[in-house]
Amino acid sequence: MENNILISYFTIPFGELVLGSFKGELCLCDWRYRKMRESVDNRIKTGLKAEFKQEGSPVVENTKQQLNEYFDRKRISFHIPLKLVGTQFQKQVWNELQQIPHGETDSYLGLSKKLGNVKAIRAVATANGANALSILIPCHRIIGSDGSLVGYAGGLSAKEKLLDLEGVLINNQTKLF
Repeated sequence: MENNILISYFTIPFGELVLGSFKGELCLCDWRYRKMRESVDNRIKTGLKAEFKQEGSPVVENTKQQLNEYFDRKRISFHIPLKLVGTQFQKQVWNELQQIPHGETDSYLGLSKKLGNVKAIRAVATANGANALSILIPCHRIIGSDGSLVGYAGGLSAKEKLLDLEGVLINNQTKLF
């Protein structure tokens, strides 16, 4: 088991996720059909020196339960042991993303400022896009400086639905339909 990342697929209201655990920590909670699927998977397998094995685990089951509570509007934060697999800079960005409260948003510029380097906007955006722990590390809470929706691994429709679930107004407007 030491060299296996235990993965399961999980359907949520806005799509399908792949969940993965390694030694009791969640290392993967990502959109199954995202464009960078192979790249993200390879980074995680290489970083952990492990291979995927389709099998359940207690941390994956706990994640499913907490995600269901989130989608039922009964949970606004997650309590799951996370294993971040990436560069030091990526981990800094992902840790900063976790500081954005439920129902609030930030921008790449805002995140860059919080990291102490206003010129790192592109690097922050790239790290944000490499996030393999979607929803739990809330990269969906990053919007454009002008309030517009910007790229998201699960697609802009899923991003909009996640923000709507959290009560976020996009461009200071509620949805009409």
